[in-house]
Amino acid sequence: MNLTEAESSLIFSIMHDLSGEFDHSEVRQRVGQKLLELLKADHFASYVWDARTQKFVSCVQINMSDDNLRGYESYFQFHDPITPILQKRRKATPVSDVMRHDRLVRTEFFNDFLKQDGLCYGMNFFAYDRGDNIGDLRIWRGANREDFTPRDAQIVDAIGPSLVNALIRARSLSDQAPSLRFAQIADDLSFTVREAEVADLLVTGLTDDEICGKLGFSKPTLRTHIAAIFRKSGLNRRTQLAQFLAEKNHHL
Repeated sequence: MNLTEAESSLIFSIMHDLSGEFDHSEVRQRVGQKLLELLKADHFASYVWDARTQKFVSCVQINMSDDNLRGYESYFQFHDPITPILQKRRKATPVSDVMRHDRLVRTEFFNDFLKQDGLCYGMNFFAYDRGDNIGDLRIWRGANREDFTPRDAQIVDAIGPSLVNALIRARSLSDQAPSLRFAQIADDLSFTVREAEVADLLVTGLTDDEICGKLGFSKPTLRTHIAAIFRKSGLNRRTQLAQFLAEKNHHL
């Protein structure tokens, strides 16, 4: 991907922030502010999915009204035609990829929620750790802008793994119980993002069926990822994966 000097500088700044020791909300706030500049966007919101209550919580926002967001949290998230679909995506996705804009503008969600703060064209990214949605990025442009492009999505995807690691680290710091993840050392082992995610689920003791259910793929696909994990790590049993992480964590 060819980047301008300004884009490269902003991405470098985002990656620098993602290597810092910030709390979960500040990580999202910092990234959101710079993404608005990088993507020439106008509005940003970020939530964390609470699987227990089946709600989005812990809002961070830029250029959106608190009253409107409270309306989202109490009503519109339960009458949202786009976010549940986008949440299943494991890559940055323009809203128009899941619902044509001419259809979106006819919905209650658009007219009574998005339009109230001037949101028109959107793109979402959902960060996952061990199959759990641990934070998201919701980036919007106003009606005076153009829709997001595949290139815009590629830019967000490029910072995705570092964002996941930063959110994992922030959550561990807040819990005061540091716990290393394969997602944090994927580059050291030459793991792909998906291989790191599978490895992190393997150490939790989930069954193959449970892992496939969380990640949404078949057992043959899972076996292919597991074979790659063992080949790249030099390990040959699932129990060794947990031991490997424990030893790495001990030396941090």
